[in-house]
Amino acid sequence: MQDSKHELGSAIALDQSAAPPQGKEGGIFQYWPNRITAMRFVGALVLFALFGLNAEIVEPVQAGTFMRLAFWIFIVTSLSDWLDGYLARSQNVVSAFGRIADPFVDKVLVLGSMIFLATMPWSREDFPAWIVVTILAREFLITGIRGYIESVGKPFPADGFGKAKMVLQCFAIGFALGGRAFNWPEPIYDFIRSGTSVVVWLTLIATVGSGVSYVFKTQRILSAS
Repeated sequence: MQDSKHELGSAIALDQSAAPPQGKEGGIFQYWPNRITAMRFVGALVLFALFGLNAEIVEPVQAGTFMRLAFWIFIVTSLSDWLDGYLARSQNVVSAFGRIADPFVDKVLVLGSMIFLATMPWSREDFPAWIVVTILAREFLITGIRGYIESVGKPFPADGFGKAKMVLQCFAIGFALGGRAFNWPEPIYDFIRSGTSVVVWLTLIATVGSGVSYVFKTQRILSAS
C-alpha cells in the first residue's frame, strides 16, 4: 500500500513538473530568450544585405554610413547572444527551439560575416579565404561529431576552448568593421589594422585548437563506451 502511494505521488509530481507553468502556453516565442534569438537571426540577414549591396566598394570611406550601420548591427547582434543566454538561465527557460536555434544563429552570424569579409575588396586582406575555409571545416566537423555523440545518448557540451574561439571570432569581425567605420586618426587606424591581423590569427589558432580538443574528447567518450 505504501508503495502504491509512493508511486502515485511520484506520478503526480512528474506530471506537475512536466506541465507548462501557468500563463506560459503561448508557443516558443512567448519566451524572451527565443524572441531575442529570432531577432538576432533577422539582424544577421540585415547585415548580410548591407554587405551584398556594398560588396564592390574598394574603400569603405566611400560609404561611411554603411560601415557604421554594419558595425553597430554586428555589435548589437553578437552581444544579444549573451543577453538571451543570461535570460534563459535566470528564467530557467530551456526549450528544444533554443537548443537548436541559438548555436545555429551564432554560426550564421559569425561564419556568414567572415565569408563576406573574405570576398569584399576592402576586407579580403584581413580575412584570407584559406583561414575562413579552415574555420568552416572545423565547424562542419564538430557539428557532425556532436550530432553523433548526442545521438548515442552522451552529452557533448562546449568547453572553454570553444567559447574562447567564439569570442575571438566576434572580436576579429568587430575590429575589421570598426577600423573602417569611423574616421580614426592615422596612429589609431594603424593600431586597429594591426590588432585585426593579430586577432584573426588568434582566432585561427583557437579554432584549430578547439577542434583538436573536441576530437580527443570524442575519442575518450567513445573509448569509455
